Amino acid sequence: MTTSAQHSSTYIRFLNLVQSIRQLPSFPEIDAVEERMLNLFAATWHSKQPMTVLQAMGMMTEISSTTAHRRIKSLRKKGLIALNIDEVDNRIKYVVPTEQSNKYFAQMGQCLDKAQNA
Repeated sequence: MTTSAQHSSTYIRFLNLVQSIRQLPSFPEIDAVEERMLNLFAATWHSKQPMTVLQAMGMMTEISSTTAHRRIKSLRKKGLIALNIDEVDNRIKYVVPTEQSNKYFAQMGQCLDKAQNA
């Protein structure tokens, strides 16, 4: 099998694994916009950079700030993000990961590992 075909096969296995765990009752129900936002947030969190709500709202230029704000509220309600108030200026809130978002990313990582090692 060629490298391109191997990569395609691995990706398809990954998608199938993700689809199967999305059906589990313990897996959070998130839509495509929320999932994309969460993935963008993860990249920022991984770089150890603080991220304000305003910055988070501007990460997806293809959606309005109203939609972004609504999705941030939804992710917070679902327990996938938390908002921490700045110690100096209480008007500033930072978007931070939660234990549930860490579990979500761990599950995604397990799917990737399984797809690569199959």
